[in-house]
Amino acid sequence: MSLGLCHLHPECFEFPAYVTEQRENAVCLDRSFFYPGGGGQLPDRGVLRWATGQAEVIDIKSIDGKVWHVLNREDLPTHKVVGIVDKSFRLMMCQLHTDLHILNAIVFKHFRGALVTGVQMAEDGTARVDFDLPQVASADLRVLESEVNSVIEAGLPVRELFMPLDVALAEPGLIRSRSVAPPPQADGGVRIIEIEGLDRQACGGTHLTSTSDSAFIRILKIENKGQRNRRVRIRLDA
Repeated sequence: MSLGLCHLHPECFEFPAYVTEQRENAVCLDRSFFYPGGGGQLPDRGVLRWATGQAEVIDIKSIDGKVWHVLNREDLPTHKVVGIVDKSFRLMMCQLHTDLHILNAIVFKHFRGALVTGVQMAEDGTARVDFDLPQVASADLRVLESEVNSVIEAGLPVRELFMPLDVALAEPGLIRSRSVAPPPQADGGVRIIEIEGLDRQACGGTHLTSTSDSAFIRILKIENKGQRNRRVRIRLDA
C-alpha cells in the first residue's frame, strides 16, 4: 500500500478533483483524500458535489488497481467534483485505530508477545481485536481497560516513520499480526506507527497525533474464539 494523500495531508477534508472513469454507481477520481480502508479500518465516508448534484460516498473499493468511490445514486458526475471527507467519521476511525494499538502494545507486554489474529472497526464506535492467547482468563484481559485509559490520558505523541522491510522484520515486536504482512510502500519500505515510549508497529491506517485526542474506551466483552483466540470488544466512551 503506497502512501495516499490522506496520509500526506491528514488535515485536508475538502478537495477538487476530476472524474476519470465511471462504472455502475462508482467513479474514479484523478486524486482523492479519502482513506480507502484496510487492516480492519473502514474506508472514509463523505460526499461528492458537482455542478448539478451531489452524492454520498458510501464505500471505497479497489478493483484491478483502481480506487472506486461508490456513491448512493446512479446518476453520476462526469467532470469536475468537490470531495468532502466526513471529518467526524475519520476522527472516530483514528481514535479506534490508535486505541487498538495501545491495547495491542499492553497485551504484547503482559502476555509474552501475543500476536494479533484479527481486527475490525465498526461504524458505531466499537471495534474488536483477536489475540493468540491460549489459557488466558477473561478477567486478566478486562482489567487492562484502566491501563489503556491511562495511556490515553497521558497524551503520548503518535507519529509515523519509515524503514526498509528487512530492518522491520529484524526488529522484534514490530510485526504484530500472525497472518497479515506489513503494508509495503512504493519503494519497498514499511510504514511504522510509533506511540512514544510505548509502542512501534507496522501499520497502513490513519491515527491520532496524540493519545489524549481519543475518548476513553470501555472493554465491552471478552470472547473465546477457538482454543487459542481471545476476542476483545471495545467501544469509545462517549
